[in-house]
Amino acid sequence: MKITVVGLGYVGLPLSLQFAHSGVTVLGLDIDSAKVERINAGSSYIKHIPSEIIAEVVKGGRFAASTDFSRVKETEAVIICVPTPLNKNREPDISFILETGKSIAPHLAKGSLVVLESTTYPGTTDEDLREVLEEGSGLKAGTDFHLAFSPEREDPGNAQSKVQAIPKVIGGYTPACLERAKALYGQAIKTLVPVSSCRVAEATKLLENIFRSVNIALVNELKLVYGAMGIDVWEVIAAAKTKPFGFMPFYPGPGLGGHCIPIDPFYLTWKAREYGQNTRFIELAGEINTSMPAYVINRTAEALNSQRKPVNGSCVLIVGLAYKPNVDDDRESPSYVLMDLLGERGADVSYYDPYVAVIPKTREHPHWAGTRSLGWNRETVASFDAVIIATNHQSVNYQELADWSQCIVDTRNAMAGVKTKPGQVWKA
Repeated sequence: MKITVVGLGYVGLPLSLQFAHSGVTVLGLDIDSAKVERINAGSSYIKHIPSEIIAEVVKGGRFAASTDFSRVKETEAVIICVPTPLNKNREPDISFILETGKSIAPHLAKGSLVVLESTTYPGTTDEDLREVLEEGSGLKAGTDFHLAFSPEREDPGNAQSKVQAIPKVIGGYTPACLERAKALYGQAIKTLVPVSSCRVAEATKLLENIFRSVNIALVNELKLVYGAMGIDVWEVIAAAKTKPFGFMPFYPGPGLGGHCIPIDPFYLTWKAREYGQNTRFIELAGEINTSMPAYVINRTAEALNSQRKPVNGSCVLIVGLAYKPNVDDDRESPSYVLMDLLGERGADVSYYDPYVAVIPKTREHPHWAGTRSLGWNRETVASFDAVIIATNHQSVNYQELADWSQCIVDTRNAMAGVKTKPGQVWKA
């Protein structure tokens, strides 16, 4: 079998590799010619995916990349893994899905399968994408071609997270579409979870991410409440998680990052308004989580004030640009918001991240593009008035940070167990 995967990012690339390793021939499509060139050269552009894995399937003829969308006609199925960001008004932007649909529609053959994996609101697949595909192909979904939705469940940087082993939720436009999608994914994924419709599958992904958003908001709020009482929320969570039932630990931080949790809940809140429903719980969680960077900056101001220094004119180092530990994934990273807020208050801001040597161009923070990570040495770190730990990479030597820096604002509890001086570490 030969399939197409559109979008070769943090979801599409590992999915392509899994299919290729399972004996399926994969054509990867992407509008980024640089990615295409690197794949065809057997080189990886995602840090936690080794180049050797790509090179093996490329040399074996099971994986190739292209920017030519007309090549869809060479394949039996198309899996769409493109971004679904929010626009400047914090409303869903499904333009990447629709543009992909328009690009592949003229090349769809009768009997082919199209599966959307991009996280979105219920109704995107069987309404918006279906309409674009039918209009551009002259074919009818459920009759002439198959249509399905199967949400991605990628966890970048988690060595225990294997595409093949993660159960795959699948919803079809018709029962026949579902069977066709099951036949496809059954070649590469061990456990399939069929549901009754595309909308149920879409709603499943939203629930998974809303669950995390709400619980992270809870501990972020408790961080403030317990902090006012002189109680360390990290110690409370560590004690609570010893309960063997009825509790799952979540951890506070400087804000939400990654493509899923900061964005996906708002897809449901937007769609719910169409049905006259208010999602107050979800929106409150969003408000709490998006307020965290401002709280961190206020704590940084307090820390600097304790040294008789203002934020204006101070040099502040952000440790960790990636949104989560041990990866190079900077999507929606709260570190960008921290850098913006510090800059607005007159601070001189730099960053250190062993996984992000140079800041790439981003949709929301293009003004930081090209900024380089500083080196990690005593002279450099000691030159800053304050250091904010935004991401707790394991490769960072936190004892060296304690030895070199006079003021540390810790948003990740990274300094726990590290020998520090009194008043040196401020939790945020």
